[in-house]
Amino acid sequence: MKMDSSEKQTGEDNLQGDPTGKQEASGETESSNVQPPPENNTTSPSAFAQEAHTQAEDPSQDKAQASEQVQQQPGGCSDAVEEEEERMGMKKLSEDMYYNYDELYSRPVITADSEIPENLLHLTHSFGYDCGRRANLQLLDEGTLAFVAGNLLIFLDVRTKEQRYLRSCSGGGIGTIMAHPSNRYFAVAEKGDQPNIVIYEYPSLRPYRILRGGTGQAYSFVDFNREGTLLASVGSAPDYMLTLWEWRHEQVMLRCKAFSQDVYRVTFSPDNPGQLTTSGSGHIKFWKMASTFTGLKLQGLLGRFGKTALTDIEGYVELPDGKVVSGSEWGNMLLWDGGLIKVEICRKGGRTCHAGTIQQFALDEGELLTIGTDGAIRGWDFESIDTADCNDDSGLFEIEPMNEMVIGRNVSLSSMVKSCLPDSFIWFAQDSNGGIWKLDLSFSNITQDPECLFSFHAGVIQGMDVSSTSHLMATTTLDRSVRIFDFLAKKELTTSRYKQGGTTLTWAPRLVNPSGGLVVVGFEDGVVRLLELYNPQSLRVVAGRSRYGDAELRLKQAFKPHNAAVTAIAYERNGEILATGSMDCTVFFFTVGDRYDPIGFVTVPGPVQGLEWSPQSHDKNTLLVLCRSGHVVEVQSPDPEAQNHSTTYHISDLPTRNFTFSSIKSHIKREEEIARRQALKEKRQKEREAQLKKAKEEGLQPTEEELQDVEEEEELPPLYTPDPPSPLCCGFYSQPGAFWLSMGGYDSGFLYHCKFSEQQGEDLLQRQDEPFTFLPVQNTDEDPICTITFSSSRQLLLCGMQSGSVRAYPLQPSDFHLTSMQAFWVLSVHDNQYGQLRQVRCSFDDQFVLTTGEDGNIFSFSLLPQEDLLKALQRSQAKVPSPRVGVEMEGVAQDVEDPSAYSIETAKQKLEMDRMRREAEMRKVERRKMLAELQNQFKQLLEKNQGLPEHVRLHRTELELDWRFREETERMTAQRVREARKELAWEEERHRIGLQKLQERFWDSLESDTVTVVAFQSDHRISTYRLLALSQRFHELKQRGRVGGPGAVGQERWRNKAEASKDSSNITADQEDLGGEAVMAPHVVRPGGSKLAGRQAEKLRKATEKAERARAKIEKRRKEWAELYAAKPNENCEDPEDVRAIRLAMENMGDFKLKTAKDFTVPEHLRMNAEKKRAQLVHLEEKIHLRKTQMNSRIMALRDTKVSLVSRLRSQAQQLQAVQEHLAPHSCSPAPTLPSLLPEETPERKLRYTRTTLQRYGALRAQRACTHGHEPEGGQTLLEQLEAEIEEEEETPCHTPVEGREREVEESGVTKLEEEMREVEEIRLLYEEESLLEQMSSSMWQFDAELCLLRHEKLWLDIQMKLADLRHVTLFQELLLLKEFEKRENSLQERLNACVEEEEDLRSKLEESKQALELKRRDISKLQERERAIAATFQASLGENNKFADFLTRVFKKKIKRAKKKEKAGDYEEQEDSDEDSDEESDWDDDEDDSGSESGGPLDDSVCPPNCNSELFENTVQLRERRLDLEEFLVEERKTADNLRKECDSLVKREKVVHGSLKAAEGDLELFNREKQQKLNELDVVVPLRLHQIEFVSNGVVPCSLAPALVLNTVALGGLQERIKELQVEKSEQRDLYRQARQQHVQLIHDRKDMEAKIQSLEARCEQLMLMKFGKLVDLEALQTLSGNRNLEEMRQESRVREAAYTQELRQWEVKVTEARHAVTEVTRHHTERLLSMNSLLSQKKEMEDKLNTRQRKMGTQFQGRRHADEDERRRLYQLVQSQAQEANALRQEINILSRKGGHILPPSQALLPPLPDAPSRSTRTNPERLRHFKLGGGHPSTSSQGVE
Repeated sequence: MKMDSSEKQTGEDNLQGDPTGKQEASGETESSNVQPPPENNTTSPSAFAQEAHTQAEDPSQDKAQASEQVQQQPGGCSDAVEEEEERMGMKKLSEDMYYNYDELYSRPVITADSEIPENLLHLTHSFGYDCGRRANLQLLDEGTLAFVAGNLLIFLDVRTKEQRYLRSCSGGGIGTIMAHPSNRYFAVAEKGDQPNIVIYEYPSLRPYRILRGGTGQAYSFVDFNREGTLLASVGSAPDYMLTLWEWRHEQVMLRCKAFSQDVYRVTFSPDNPGQLTTSGSGHIKFWKMASTFTGLKLQGLLGRFGKTALTDIEGYVELPDGKVVSGSEWGNMLLWDGGLIKVEICRKGGRTCHAGTIQQFALDEGELLTIGTDGAIRGWDFESIDTADCNDDSGLFEIEPMNEMVIGRNVSLSSMVKSCLPDSFIWFAQDSNGGIWKLDLSFSNITQDPECLFSFHAGVIQGMDVSSTSHLMATTTLDRSVRIFDFLAKKELTTSRYKQGGTTLTWAPRLVNPSGGLVVVGFEDGVVRLLELYNPQSLRVVAGRSRYGDAELRLKQAFKPHNAAVTAIAYERNGEILATGSMDCTVFFFTVGDRYDPIGFVTVPGPVQGLEWSPQSHDKNTLLVLCRSGHVVEVQSPDPEAQNHSTTYHISDLPTRNFTFSSIKSHIKREEEIARRQALKEKRQKEREAQLKKAKEEGLQPTEEELQDVEEEEELPPLYTPDPPSPLCCGFYSQPGAFWLSMGGYDSGFLYHCKFSEQQGEDLLQRQDEPFTFLPVQNTDEDPICTITFSSSRQLLLCGMQSGSVRAYPLQPSDFHLTSMQAFWVLSVHDNQYGQLRQVRCSFDDQFVLTTGEDGNIFSFSLLPQEDLLKALQRSQAKVPSPRVGVEMEGVAQDVEDPSAYSIETAKQKLEMDRMRREAEMRKVERRKMLAELQNQFKQLLEKNQGLPEHVRLHRTELELDWRFREETERMTAQRVREARKELAWEEERHRIGLQKLQERFWDSLESDTVTVVAFQSDHRISTYRLLALSQRFHELKQRGRVGGPGAVGQERWRNKAEASKDSSNITADQEDLGGEAVMAPHVVRPGGSKLAGRQAEKLRKATEKAERARAKIEKRRKEWAELYAAKPNENCEDPEDVRAIRLAMENMGDFKLKTAKDFTVPEHLRMNAEKKRAQLVHLEEKIHLRKTQMNSRIMALRDTKVSLVSRLRSQAQQLQAVQEHLAPHSCSPAPTLPSLLPEETPERKLRYTRTTLQRYGALRAQRACTHGHEPEGGQTLLEQLEAEIEEEEETPCHTPVEGREREVEESGVTKLEEEMREVEEIRLLYEEESLLEQMSSSMWQFDAELCLLRHEKLWLDIQMKLADLRHVTLFQELLLLKEFEKRENSLQERLNACVEEEEDLRSKLEESKQALELKRRDISKLQERERAIAATFQASLGENNKFADFLTRVFKKKIKRAKKKEKAGDYEEQEDSDEDSDEESDWDDDEDDSGSESGGPLDDSVCPPNCNSELFENTVQLRERRLDLEEFLVEERKTADNLRKECDSLVKREKVVHGSLKAAEGDLELFNREKQQKLNELDVVVPLRLHQIEFVSNGVVPCSLAPALVLNTVALGGLQERIKELQVEKSEQRDLYRQARQQHVQLIHDRKDMEAKIQSLEARCEQLMLMKFGKLVDLEALQTLSGNRNLEEMRQESRVREAAYTQELRQWEVKVTEARHAVTEVTRHHTERLLSMNSLLSQKKEMEDKLNTRQRKMGTQFQGRRHADEDERRRLYQLVQSQAQEANALRQEINILSRKGGHILPPSQALLPPLPDAPSRSTRTNPERLRHFKLGGGHPSTSSQGVE
């Protein structure tokens, strides 16, 4: 094989035929992983692990998984890998390149420099099968199966049952395996730190490719695509990384995180390349490889369960059209389409497809196969499932399987693989209960039965032990089986199954059974069974028994010493006692012999973990009991003969010693840390001393830091005690009173040497015992020792670890302190995650080591070298013990099969209690017998006493020995009665409550029972209705029905509010008032001091009155016009009567659709919901109840009539009997039979009872009990018999016939008168008899007539009630249907109501906003009117030809900055106000400049100019203030109006949106009502009809089917026919009305045109008259309201008076101004002098500064500080000059103001001063012109201001 240089660099250390690789491999014996290739081959595993770890910690990835389509790029792996490959230019691997397996597979780890051979243990066979692992069965060829067993891959030959093994390369276990579609390769995905996927070639088993860096800890599943070119792998926790490999080139194509929980499977779609599916814990995810502009990406779509319950998905299958069918935990199939569940598939009747989880799916020739945990394989029609859909809301699709095969009762299938042969129907199945099956799924007539190829243990191997005489091994698990293996012949000998699972097992030693054929097994129900193993071939042939097999297990004895699972069994060293320990914290002892007898038991502080008897070297025979809770108890061997088992088996006086383990690991860690720090400190001390010595030799002086040894010590690790305590794993004796313990949890990592304390008096729960020494065990801090065993020579210590590995420690002979336990040999055997070792045993000859683990695997190893092993294996099989003599003749031992059977102690206690109970009963019987004899003797004495004469007879009191005995007896009797009543109080209360409940249920709820009234002379009868009282629920529904449904109320409310909003009134005048009326009211300052003359005032008064009358008349006319226009109807207004008629016609007329029509729209008043339907039901029930109650009352009244009539008939019968007694028998008419009341006529008598009745019932019950419960011949019950007796007692003879008696008629002695009187009497009696008979007959006939009439009415009512019942059924069906729609209807109605409420709210807000906006507009118009009024007032105050008009107008219009009266609400408004103010100021400044320029000089508008009226000026200022106030109000009102307008616009937009939503909601509700009506139409309604009611005939014959017929009321049909005629009459009437209205309309149009012409002529005449009178068109209303302006006249009079006063005052001021001008001139002169003086001073200052600057430049650095001081002084002087210049400017302005007041005197002309300069710089040169200007601007303002003053 040729390779280029790059390939040699990447993998030559592992290639075959490379000597360099062999040398490196031979030098690295402890290496367990293949070295990863360099970076130029593929991405390093560490990089992949870092990416996976980053992605696992990134919460955004979890969020991304919940999206519909997520493009997942964890760390950019897919792009990064491809780019890296392209950049590095990676070359593809050669097709014929292979790795060397000998350099890859994991080897044992051996302590360095030890002499332990690498092949210490050599695997010989595997007896187990990890059947609980997912997909742990692969078919490599037709005869080879492959499955994972711990760290091994086992190849099992189906025919020969031979095994081949392949060890894992990582040593961390194997995660999963998968065969290539071509079966030429198979993938082994491993576990461990950065595990690899190794691709092996089959059948050479050479490593072909190694895939590195796919996950961090372990792989959970791998799968090839159909072509076999790609491999998909998914990792387990913590990264759950999904990786796609181009495995032939060991390249990663794509990778990303699959999910955040366990992922069970990943598969490629066989029909859709580029699609994958993953499933696992609570999820299924659909993946697609998509090409994007950045490269190939993986897009994941997470399946949404929707209404289906969340489930773990074990199996699924991809269909050709992209759909996916998956299983569920409850056994149904889920059809996925587009990431959603399309339908859930079940069997007919809602049955699940499987009784449990569906583990796997398979598509096989158009048939979908499902494999379930119920052991069934079912075939389903693929087309039906692919096109499955649900027609209702259940989401279920029902289908039955085409084929079905149920494997077995205790079979749980988890996976299947199909045979490699073409057209084969053979499948191999993995059974989770420990089997591998061969199945024929052809489903034909020649289908073979399922065949179990291999059977293994299922689950954790609970117990294992080896024979002490042969190479035999016994195992048991919770799968309820015990198996015997021959590990020499590598086969299973026999299996025995029981009702409960086994938990522990031990093989009896030679001392107990020399043949080695006794196995003791403990089970989970506390039973211990002794099983004999023998070879059945050695048995003597017995009839009925056949000999087969190599071994057989026979039950010798079974007993149950415990109430919980048995966890440990141990024989005493002499073989005389057997000890069993259990989870119930007890240890039971038995004597050993042909039959094991119980000795007793002791209790221990915790569940028993192990039992260890002291060896022969110890003096005392003791038992070491190891408890899981950390307690150790030493119990002396009990003496079987010294125990007393009379009452209990508990041994209380057995000497024991206790030890409670206390954790010392934290102390050990602290001591190690102290030692480490001490060593480090000493090392640093030596280094420091060496440095000091070296420095001293070099002559350097050490620094202070070097001399000080400052070192801060860190805090020591805290002491820690685990809570709860660490579990105890195992232990064994070291010497008498001392033992070794191995602890788990926190305390793992050490073997603790412990001994029992001498002080044993403390409480067990409070004890804290510490080991006296310990032994550290390397690399066991997280991997504790779970089991320990020694070889027979005790030179080899074997340890079973929690990680599934086996450790071997060579020991020195008699090394009980384990001082030689240093070097070790360790090999990973079982699964590293869940394969904790349970047992490790050496064979009796130390040639084999056997291990069992929690992963269900059983391995056999050889301790001999390969050569010695071949010699030892020359023996073909182990020797099975021969049976005992006569064992074939012995019967089957009694087994304990009932899990709830009593234990030995419980049975003992039960027997003792039974014995005590029997003794107590016997004593009671003897005492009762004695009392009976005494009572008999006393009765005999009483009889003798009664027989004596009275004078010698003793009184009863004299027979009493002592009266106190009687009182005491009576007191005790009364006390016992009270106690008995107390004891029976609960029973009495229970029966009372039961009776009360029965009465409430069956009697109180009954309003009237069935009462039957029978006629006297016929068989007619009538019965009442059995009525139940209306329940509370009925009244609640009735009350709720009165309130009405929420939907209707909401809609009605919506209509009312909508109409109210439309009819809202306009804004009233009261809302137009403003709060600032007083501020904004026009106010004119009237100058006082003058009044109008009387004539002028009278004239003004008359004009004002005339104007007021005209104004009132105009206002009245305006109101009339307003009322007239208000009464005018709107153009769109319609007559209410017409609207009502149109609405009625639309509702009741037109082309209506039937309710069954698809486009039928349900009217508002016909819409039905559940609440309305419930109200209808309540109303119907109420009417039914009322009608029945009325009929019942009439029938009961008839019954009462019969009762009174019967009593009256009886009295008449007695009268008749009395009459007939005086008549001759031949003349008496036969009396009618008197009727009696039947029991059904008075059913209430059944509930009437008295004490006598109860006593009679008790007597009958006692009589029935004496006859042993036999019923009498008639079969009557006690109640029936009692009722019969009561009726017999109450029954009296209805009629006593006249007894024939002989009348002694003495003919002699009877006179003729007497004869006549007798005849008259007889005639009277005959008349009375006839009258009585007639009355009785007529009353009975009348009663029968009334009953017949009432019966006829009731029959008619029965018909109506039946119809009502049918109506009730229909309403109830409609109610059930409406309830299904209720939830949707409520949601739609709530949505509609919400829209209605929102629209109402928006409308109300909009109306309020509009009203507020209208108010603001009116306010603004009023303010504008008042502003115009103020302007008019100002113009009026100016008068005519006022020379200061322009100035005062400028003053009036000036916009000045005013102090704000209130703070604005926000910064934005403040900013706007400031901007407006600044604009106004700038405008006003411009106006001032313009006005100043025009007038020739600026005037101060704050001061009244000369010759101007001061009151007018003040009035102008006040008007300006009022104007500015109004302007401020206007600005605020306009802002408010703008905000209101914006709010109105936003509300209008929102209203449109809400209106659209409302329309949509109404449409949805309408569609829903239509759908609901269609569903209601599907209900069948029963309408009973008579033949005369059927008018639907065809050719004179009623058709067979009445389906197309329409059922309606006859009255309605007649009304429709009459309506046709009415409509014809109405049509002609409407035509006449229309003709009249049209004529009237034409006449009104002509009248309107005439009126318009007349109005135009009158308007023209009015204008002509105005032009003639006024010369122009004027407003007549305004002209009529004009009157004299009193204010104007008063102001004119006042102005004339003031003008004369102002002229005189003006002359005086002119004189004063002249004097002031002279004074100003003088002050100006003095000021000029001061300015010149200041200028000269400034010049001097400048010269001095120049000199100082020159000197400062010549000075050195030491005078730099003084220079800073000078600069500060200069800066201070400069500021002083600036302040003086400002004062000078102020003086100039004051002078200008003073000069303007006179108007004539001006200050002397001066040159304008330049503006003030900036602060002088630090430069040495200063501009003299600037200094000169400073001097001119300086001066003393105080002097100038004094001069001016």
